Amino acid sequence: MSDFDAIDSLLAGVGPEAGLPAPDRRRELRERARLSKAQVARALGVSPSTVAGWESGRDPVGEVRTRYAYLLDGIAAKFADETAPDTTPAPTPEPAAPPANAFTAFVADGSSAEPSEPAQVEPAGPAEGGEGDEVEVLAAPEPCVLCGQPAAHRVAGFAQHLDPADCQATAAAPPVPPAAQPAPPAQPDTAHTRKPTTTAHPPRTTHPPRTTRPPERSKPPARHAFQEPSGPGDLITQAVQAALAEHHGDVEAATAVLLKRAIPDAMRLLDETRKGARYDVIAHPWIPDILRKQTSRGADQIWEARPKWTRHELPPGRHEVTALDINGAYLSALKTHLPLGQLEHSAGLAHDRRRAGVHLITPPAWEHEDVLPNPIGQRDEPGPLWVTEPTLRLLLRLSGPKYGLCAPPEIHESYTSGATENLLEKFRIALKDARDTAIAGGDEVTLEYVKAMYSKFVSTMGESNYNRELYRPDWMHIIRSQAFANLWLKALKAHDEGLTVVRAMGTDELHVIGDWRSVFPEGRRVTEVKVKDTYTAGTDTTTGHTETEGEGEE
Repeated sequence: MSDFDAIDSLLAGVGPEAGLPAPDRRRELRERARLSKAQVARALGVSPSTVAGWESGRDPVGEVRTRYAYLLDGIAAKFADETAPDTTPAPTPEPAAPPANAFTAFVADGSSAEPSEPAQVEPAGPAEGGEGDEVEVLAAPEPCVLCGQPAAHRVAGFAQHLDPADCQATAAAPPVPPAAQPAPPAQPDTAHTRKPTTTAHPPRTTHPPRTTRPPERSKPPARHAFQEPSGPGDLITQAVQAALAEHHGDVEAATAVLLKRAIPDAMRLLDETRKGARYDVIAHPWIPDILRKQTSRGADQIWEARPKWTRHELPPGRHEVTALDINGAYLSALKTHLPLGQLEHSAGLAHDRRRAGVHLITPPAWEHEDVLPNPIGQRDEPGPLWVTEPTLRLLLRLSGPKYGLCAPPEIHESYTSGATENLLEKFRIALKDARDTAIAGGDEVTLEYVKAMYSKFVSTMGESNYNRELYRPDWMHIIRSQAFANLWLKALKAHDEGLTVVRAMGTDELHVIGDWRSVFPEGRRVTEVKVKDTYTAGTDTTTGHTETEGEGEE
């Protein structure tokens, strides 16, 4: 099948503008053709979040731009003959769950976070449902794909009842006479359709009251046929198996191919883990200037508080130092408070734990440099600086009554939005489970593939040419800072448990003296640490010189 065959198949089912129309017109054309973002994304070979970005103002480039313009021109041509306005009265839409505003990101299942601004509910057109799916009010009932009875709504292009109870009730109703009974619809191919959603639909309005309980069935209802048999983790397994098969079991060749595909595969996995989420990911929101690079090869103004600390003096005598490697530092850091929508400016306000973003602060003085690193890292210049949410929360925690290690930071201004800690939780768990399974089975191919997926996902979500599907430099800085804060907290734990902290570097390197196994579990899982190196250091009592001898150990 050529690149344009999938698009032609869409155009054949929906009823030419040159170039790319305005973003609002793009969305209007898609909705008029009754196509979901997921359907368009599948035909163009991109993610639904990318299509959402195009409809919010971002323009595609290269080959995909040509194919997208071809699709929009084809849809416009389908309706070119409609000269008279449509006089059919629009059905009154039933109350719908508020759609995400132009800058609202999705919330993972179980999150209690809300969008930062109330969304405007459109009086006509499809209401946004779960990830990429759309709920449409039908002018005339159509047969439900689950039970075959008339349904008033279409979800992801398929007529169905919004409430499973209604579907069961209609299935148990007296049969319709043959003359009036609609022909049962052909069962769609589940490999090319979305599972009918039952978790993110608008609340129902008025339905006939149920007077009797439907009879129990000995087999599952028909809707189970649309449940997808595989989960997010299976995408990783399938990719590894396909790469090994393509290269006839050559581990090195398969690994090289998987590493090159890590970024698009990570975005595909992210889309898979968003199924059932309440809001779409807004991949390209408005970003303040402090989050933009000052020059083409320069940096923005955000300080990530990366540790780079070595203890000035060791206790007298010679000591064995163990360099510990923190496993999956960036993977663990995906669980952090991320802003959901557009970053909004505020000044002179106290910290709100329900929001997250970046903050201009004057950090407190740190008087424990001899035993613990500074929580904001090694900084050459004094005065205010822009820090991320994890750094600010760490400073506030250390200034609280439990620790009392410093004064509270002074917050001057902030760019924040409503936040949740579970935004990437499903994504993180899928990667962690795949990593654990690979470790248990000695599968180094999958292990390297998963590592590349989460590390490149974090490093390319800013201003990067390698990942144009997601532009969230605020998320990138926050996740990186969370990894640094996690390392700092491990140093604090080691210190509180009586270990001598010798060095803290980057995201995953902690050097200590003492019985570290009584403090940290040893292993390769993300909750464990492993030995990276051992060496001796300290003052030679006979010469008075400080010496260090290294002995590598994996």
